Amino acid sequence: MRWDNAEESDNVVDARRGGGGVRIAAGGGIGMAVLALVVYLLGGDPRVVTQSQPAQPAPPAAQTGGEPASDEGAHFVKLVLKDTENTWNAYFQSRGQRYEEPRLVLFNGAVESACGFAQQAMGPFYCPRDHQVYIDLEFYQELQQRFHAPGDLAQAYVIAHEVGHHVQNLLGIMDKVDNARQGGSRTQANALSVRTELQADCFAGVWAHDAKVTRNRLEAGDLEEAINAASAIGDDKLQKRSQGYVVPESFTHGSSAQRVGWFTRGFESGRVDSCDTFKG
Repeated sequence: MRWDNAEESDNVVDARRGGGGVRIAAGGGIGMAVLALVVYLLGGDPRVVTQSQPAQPAPPAAQTGGEPASDEGAHFVKLVLKDTENTWNAYFQSRGQRYEEPRLVLFNGAVESACGFAQQAMGPFYCPRDHQVYIDLEFYQELQQRFHAPGDLAQAYVIAHEVGHHVQNLLGIMDKVDNARQGGSRTQANALSVRTELQADCFAGVWAHDAKVTRNRLEAGDLEEAINAASAIGDDKLQKRSQGYVVPESFTHGSSAQRVGWFTRGFESGRVDSCDTFKG
């Protein structure tokens, strides 16, 4: 990706070093990879665990800003987050609305969010209770080494996907999904989760389109990196790797083909209205 004349976002806070975040030692190796896969297969959505709990205030790091994030990985995250802000500020302005920019919290090992306690193994996530994205940058090593999905647009896609959940939250889509889940079966809840995740993939594609067309960010090979990442974390591939067989009715994020398809749809169209995964 090209970052000529790119700006950093002011909405990245660092809970890794004394910023108020909770940290624990995180193991590596096969155990971490398997645990990450299990969490993905369970949906990786903190709301599922915390729906019955009262809302909590954001942790101190999220409220005060924590320490500034100044290392190379944090610099990249700031650039990507700012670029998503450019896309979504323009979109909401076109609707006559103001875009509430999310904060992105960097953490090590584990962190206490308004959606509860989260460990590194669950991967990056968005908490709708505090409107914040959380990421442990160790995940990018897993993405490259375990899932064979290297590249800067692959990493940027991960952030854009979580920001896509924030956009869903602002548009009221998450509330509608939560209401639809009430009283439904686990299979129905999983199906709604898949549609939600695929829409976030499509929104990530919309951002990538805007980054290419409006700001000339993409270079040769970048799109393939994002598509490879979307394919690598499809439910079918993760289930096949972890348990040797695939159970489609237990999908929570969508198959590799679905994730690639919806990201590509958003990228090719550049339009939010092309991302209605809830039709039909």
